[in-house]
Amino acid sequence: MSQHHLINYIEIPVKNMERSKDFFAQAFGWSFVDYGPDYAAISDAGIDAGLFVSDKTVSTETGSPLIVMFSKDLEASEKLIVSCGGSIVKEIFTFPGGRRFHFSDLNGNEYAVWSDT
Repeated sequence: MSQHHLINYIEIPVKNMERSKDFFAQAFGWSFVDYGPDYAAISDAGIDAGLFVSDKTVSTETGSPLIVMFSKDLEASEKLIVSCGGSIVKEIFTFPGGRRFHFSDLNGNEYAVWSDT
């Protein structure tokens, strides 16, 4: 399959690199490859991505794209994210095809987690 015009990489702004890497490692099992103090590539996330140091945040309120992860157990994922320091910004709700919730990471960036059950 050609890579031409396919989404190839996502970059996520973070305010604190080390805290952000710890959060995503604990909440989702991601690992990282550091490229200096201001950039880390994400491994094991399902798509190539990276974290970069910035004072900006992303949310659906500002019209930013929403990064959505899948979970086999939505309630367990929600509890894990909160225990790692994340905040729930939209409680679990149903939509055609499943259920999901939205959360913010330690930087205030918004994400969603969904399940088909």
